[in-house]
Order: sequence, then structure tokens, then C-alpha cells
Amino acid sequence: MPDTQSIPDPEAARWDAVLARDPSPACGPFLYAVTTQGVFCRPGCPSRPPLRRNTRFFADAAAAEAAGFRACRRCDPKGERAALHAAAIRAACDLIEASESLPGLAALADRAGYARHHFLRLFKEITGVTPHSYGQSVKARRLQAALAAGDRVAEAVAGAGYGSESRVYGAPGQVLGMTPGAARRGGAGEVICTATAMSALGPLMVGATERGICFIGFAEGFEALEGDLRQRFPEARVEPAPEALAEAVREVVAFLEEPKAALALPLDLRGTAFQRRVWEALQAIPFGETRTYSDVAQSIGAPRAVRAVARACAQNHVSLAVPCHRVIGRDGDLTGYRWGVPRKRALLAKERAGAGKG
Repeated sequence: MPDTQSIPDPEAARWDAVLARDPSPACGPFLYAVTTQGVFCRPGCPSRPPLRRNTRFFADAAAAEAAGFRACRRCDPKGERAALHAAAIRAACDLIEASESLPGLAALADRAGYARHHFLRLFKEITGVTPHSYGQSVKARRLQAALAAGDRVAEAVAGAGYGSESRVYGAPGQVLGMTPGAARRGGAGEVICTATAMSALGPLMVGATERGICFIGFAEGFEALEGDLRQRFPEARVEPAPEALAEAVREVVAFLEEPKAALALPLDLRGTAFQRRVWEALQAIPFGETRTYSDVAQSIGAPRAVRAVARACAQNHVSLAVPCHRVIGRDGDLTGYRWGVPRKRALLAKERAGAGKG
């Protein structure tokens, strides 16, 4: 006869999640209703927790509504208000994309139908950046596209909406990650040193500029790995430099064999302000632990920018050093990984063992 005391009580776990205001409970998604108020909520609702005797649990909104409860206005359990907000911000982003010059905050807020402070908060929550930062990234993309097409620097800078070349050259790392001239030349004039080795997870290649490691790839053939690197810097001079990168390669090989601590290397990270925020958040994930995409979005102050976080993870060129493999789906699924889900699983298992959590 089974020991009933060892069988977990699902309602007890749900009640614990309600008390903890846990938006992503380990017991799985659910909604709870308050019989004295006639409303149903998400477990992360900021409202004061009800008494246990006044609480009922439901699998979804349809079941709660069928029982006669209405959606809470604070936590929006049906996601209707969130969908309206998302549509308004998408429209604002489209307007920024289509405008020759960045619309002002007041104009964007009025068009969306929100007060300026409310619009600013929503925009940052959903996109992860302010409207001004988003506009700057749009100009940077325009500039990069024009330079890649071969436009002269002065023409590309003016066409992208910058008032003068000094605004681009003054902080090239913040705009393109390199000078406009280097971007126009596809990295021409830059030297990328490379070194290769065999690792526990297959062929490994490390690439570095004079500023630090700019590429770590593995699990594919050496030609394919070099192809990835050259795609990012099509005109750069790629030179084998096994001696110069010997120590970095040894560290990466050792990490792939038996990780015992976070991989720390000097990095040359080139990305937008939002991407760098995400990558810094990934580096802050403790060794041997994982976070969900929602957790990362929360940690950078942009809880609704989950998809943007996922894209930034996918655009990470220095795997392992910026540990995007430590980010998993909300349900625990390993989701996609540039170097293959089986390798992601192997990395996480090795890290848990190295941290004494295996």
C-alpha cells in the first residue's frame, strides 16, 4: 500500500506559491480565485493574499470564469491588458523605425494614448530600453546597413540621421562596436587571431582582437567555425596565432572537460546597449545554476522583454564566457542552443557536478 504521506499535495504547493507571490511556481502554471471578492488572479498578483479558506485553484482562465469569477484588474490573469500594451508599444516602435528623425516622447505617448511617464515605463518594460535608446539602435542599424552597402562614411552618417560624424566617432563602441570606417570595410584593417583545439565537445576555435576574445565556437568542423567568424568580420585579416592564444584555449578546453568555476577571459563584446545588458546578466548567473529567460528579463529591469532577451542570447558570439547555456525555458525545457541542445545538457550537468549539485 503506497505511503500517502509521501505523495505531494498539489494544492499545498499552489498555496505556498500564492503566499510567496511566485509568478513562475515549480508546481506549474495555475490561477487562484478569492471567493469573497469574486476575482481570479495569477500566483504573482501583488494584491494582499487571501485567507486559505477563501481560496480556490483553477487550471486556466476559462475554468475560473466558468465557476463565476472575473479577472483581477491588477495582475491581468487573461493577459488582455498586456496584449493591448504590447500592441501600443509595437506601434510606437514601428513609428520610430519609419521616421527619419526620432519622434519625441510626448508625441509617442500621445499617439499611444498614455501619459508620458506611463508610456515610458511600459516601453522600457516591453523592449528593455527607453524610446531614445531604441531610436539610437535604429539609427545604428541604418548606419551599419549603409556602410555594408558601400556608402561613403559621410553619406551613411547623414542618411542614418546623425547630426555629424563626431557623434559616431566619439563613441564608436556604443554605436557599432567599431569605427564606421571599419564597419564599412567589414572589419578590414582589423586582425583576428585564432587558435584551434579538440575538446570534450568536439572541435574548438577561439578568436580574439587586440581588445580581447571576440569568438568562441565548438562542436562543428574547423572550417565551419572559421566561417562563422568570417561572417561577422568578412574583411578582417584572420590569422592563426596558437601561441598567443594558448592560455585562453587551455582554459576553454579545461572548462569543457570538467568545469569547476565560471570561465573568466578578457572579452571584446560588440553589441547594442540592450544586448550588453543581457550578456552582463548572463555572466552574473552563478556557476552551476540556471535562470529562465523571464528571470533574466526581470534582472535587467525589463520583465516583458523576454523575446528580446532570447534574441540577445542567440546573438552571443562568445559562448561559455557569456554563458547563454545557463538560460532555460520557463517549464525547464532547454530550448534552443547554437551548439546543440545535447551539448547544452552536457554543459549544465557538468557544471552542476562541478558545483557539487549533481
